[in-house]
Formats: sequence, C-alpha cells, structure tokens
Amino acid sequence: MRTVILSLLLASTVAPAAAQTLPAVEEKSIDQLQAMMTGGTSSEAITQAYLARIASMDRTGPTLRSVIAVNPDAVAQARAADARRKSGKPLGPLDGVPVLIKDNIETKDPIATTAGSLALKDNVTLRDAPLVANLRAQGAVILGKTNLSEWANIRSNNSISGWSAVGGLVRNPYALDRTSCGSSSGSGAAVAASFAAVAVGTETDGSVVCPSSMNGLVGLKPTLGWVSRTHVVPISHSQDTPGPMARSVHDAAILFAGMVGVDSADAATARQPRTVPTSFVEGLKTASLKGVRVAVLHPDMPDILKAQYEAALGVLKAQGAVLVDVEQPKLTGLGEAEGQVLHVELKADLNAYLATTPKAVRVRTLAQAIAFNEANRATEMPFFGQETFIEAEKTGGLANPEYLGARAKSLRLAGKEGIDAMLAKANATILVEPTYGMPWLSDTVYGDQFSGPSASELPAVSGYPHLTVPMGLVRGVPVGLSFIATAWADQAVLNAGYVYEQAAKARVVPTYAATNDAGPGLAGAR
Repeated sequence: MRTVILSLLLASTVAPAAAQTLPAVEEKSIDQLQAMMTGGTSSEAITQAYLARIASMDRTGPTLRSVIAVNPDAVAQARAADARRKSGKPLGPLDGVPVLIKDNIETKDPIATTAGSLALKDNVTLRDAPLVANLRAQGAVILGKTNLSEWANIRSNNSISGWSAVGGLVRNPYALDRTSCGSSSGSGAAVAASFAAVAVGTETDGSVVCPSSMNGLVGLKPTLGWVSRTHVVPISHSQDTPGPMARSVHDAAILFAGMVGVDSADAATARQPRTVPTSFVEGLKTASLKGVRVAVLHPDMPDILKAQYEAALGVLKAQGAVLVDVEQPKLTGLGEAEGQVLHVELKADLNAYLATTPKAVRVRTLAQAIAFNEANRATEMPFFGQETFIEAEKTGGLANPEYLGARAKSLRLAGKEGIDAMLAKANATILVEPTYGMPWLSDTVYGDQFSGPSASELPAVSGYPHLTVPMGLVRGVPVGLSFIATAWADQAVLNAGYVYEQAAKARVVPTYAATNDAGPGLAGAR
C-alpha cells in the first residue's frame, strides 16, 4: 500500500521527463545548490530532480526504501523560494534547498507522521515541529519523510534496524544486503544516495551517529537542548534529540544552525547558553587542531578497523593535534540504569504525545499500541516482537524513586565519571574513537547482529555532543570517526571534524553494490 501511495505522490509531483531537462543533483552540496540557483537554475527544477531520483531508485533500481512519502506541496514550496529569489529577498543559506525529515517528526504538510507504525498511518497533524518551522522560516523545501526503524527502534531488542511496517527495510547504498543501521536509517541512506543534500534524524542512543557512520555520512547528535523535541514522536525526554545528517561537516553545520531554537514547550531548550551562535558555519572558517589536546580511546575492534582508525589518528596528528591515550572507566551499571530510564520515560512520554494526535489515530496509549501490534501481528511483527514495549508498560512513572535514582546514576556515570573524567585525565577538549564497527548483514532470522566498538552511549546518556565523520571504507563498507566533547561544545566537535574531513578526504561515493567487496580471498588458491 505504501509503495502505491509513494508512486501516486511522485506521479503528481514530477513532470514527465520529455517535458523538462532536470539538473544534475548527485553529490551536490548546499553551497553548490545555492550557486546553481544564483546561476539561474530554479529551486523547482532542483526539487523535481531530487523527486525524479527518488522515483527511479527508492522503490525501483537499488530499491533503497529510504523514503516513506514525498511531500505533495514540495514543488509549490520550491516555486515560492524561486519567487523570493527573483524579488531579491532570499531567506538564507537553506532557501530553496530540499530537506528530508525523519518520519517521527511532524510537519504541517498533508502527509502522516507514522514513526514507521501502521498504528499512526492516519497521524496527519498539520502542525510543524518547531525545528521544522525553523527550517521552513529559512526557506527550506520540505521534500518528504524518511523511513526509520519502527518506533525509533525501541519496540524490541531483537529488531532489524531500518525496518518498519510502513516503509519496509532500508538498504545500505554501499552494499544492499547490509544494514543502514538505525533508527534514522532512511535519512542516512537517502542522503548517501543524493535524494537530498541533507536530512534530519533523531537520536536517543546512536540513532543519528550509527546510520551516519554506516552510510558514509557526517552526523551530529547535538547537545541536548539546542533543538526542540516538541511534536517529535518520543522515547525519552532525557536523551532524545534531533540532529543533522549530511555528506559534509559544512552542510551539517548549516542544517544544524537552521534547526536550533528555544521552545517554551521544551524546557531543555531553556538551558541553551545565553550567547547562541548565529551560525555554526562561521566557526569552521578558522578551525584548527594545532596544539589541541585530543583524548584517544582504543576499544576492542577487528584488525581491519584498527588499521583504518590508526590511519585516521595519523591524520589528526599531522594536523597538529596532540594525541593522548586514555582508557574508559568501567562505569558499572550504566547500561542497566539507562535501560530503566528509557523504559519509564517511553511510557510517560509516548502516552503524552499520543494524547495530542488527531482523532483519526485510534491508538492513544502505549498499552493500546501493544494491543494494536498484537491484533496486527502479521504486518507489525513478522520478524520480531515487542518485549521492550511490554516492559515499558509495566513501569511505575516519573515519580518512582527507582527511576529517579537510575537517571541520576546514569547521568553521573556517563558525564562526570565518564566523558568528563577522560577529558580531564588527558587535559583534553575532544575525545575520539571509532563510531561503530562495520555494517552487518540485514538478517530477518536473527535480527541485528552487531559487533565491534560503539561510541554512542556516553554522549547519548550525558546529553553531550557527538559528531561522526567518514573514515573511509573497510572491505567496501563505510566506517566513521567520532568526536565527542562536553555540553554545549558542539562548535568544538564540528571544528575538529571539519579539520579531519578536509585533510583525510575519506568519504567515498556509494556504488549500490549487491554485497560488499570482500576481496579475492573467498575464491581460494585454486
């Protein structure tokens, strides 16, 4: 059904190929798109080109399944941007630039916000999340919604990252049989495939940085509080945050600056520093690593990843960084405490969100979502169940002393005794480590088979900024390098990532291979 809807939307939005010559948009940056528009190419033509690319590759060709729905109003928004440019009144660096939005973030366009679940197929709220309103006020064209791990990957610990009942399974543009990770899988695959220059993802623990790392992208999980979470389908108010995903640090910084804003409905945004940067892009112009002390973690990892990581550290050192090896403290009990927090907040936060949805949405509580999944087991649970939902439903609420203790413990372990302690020991301002291991095979039998290092937990729990930047390919699939710092030091991680990116030039354009390049070893000697 969703494929039919997508096809109809595209048919009504994209003009016949014979009627127009569409511009090339593959691998174009925001600045390049702006230069094209300054040179006479319309935002309408650019938007049509992206829509045509989605039509030819997302449900046909490589069949990435990264886009859940395109916006039927996208072309009209592009025409409005063209009119502003013609009158000499463009709104900023995003004016006329198509942007994709993860489908757990509301937009006022006539498309549902589903979080990948059929329970929310009628969730057409006709309201913008404040972060989307901020982008729209700067002229961004809301191109459509991206697929995701259903319910942002919180329904089950045995899930298949990138799968949702609405959108199907997102495929990795570098090796179609491998994971795009999650939960912002569609945003990752779509930007890697040049369905847009940039996309918005969301993260609770790894959901921006993992798909960015495994799709060869830059992804920023910002300090919690820079970007509003209002009208975003929630998991945890302690850890949820939207973040930008792009093919370069520069583009990520532009999108991030456009998303930032104070929201009276989201208390976390009131904690922003009094001096808010007008543009995180300006800081990149003077970015340097000369003399900057960098704490370096060496987690267990396969030798092939270790070699790539050591090469990346060599790049940092060549740019003048002072590398100081550190070890991560044991932080006993962090995972259990985080899990308890997520379970309690999922029930409370999701119930609060569902109560605000249109009357057409019949599922109004987590308990009703559980019942819906059970009643629609064939479509909602063909591969994995909902044990995390069930555990969350059993929890006792935000005033429960055990929950409050778990939150205090997790925050202390991840922040003061984790990231802060490592940075202090090294007298450093930045911490680096591999973001994750290599993308695993998408497996409908066993679910996600993750192995290797993971950098996401400490910055996710503490609310600190976490940037991943492409570190190149290992056996044909992407890996990422993480830059982590303390709260509100997002400019510092962007600067460090930018210096590394410009020196390493490690990102590789995807080839949509059926599987990864394993080299000649599989053939043997005979």
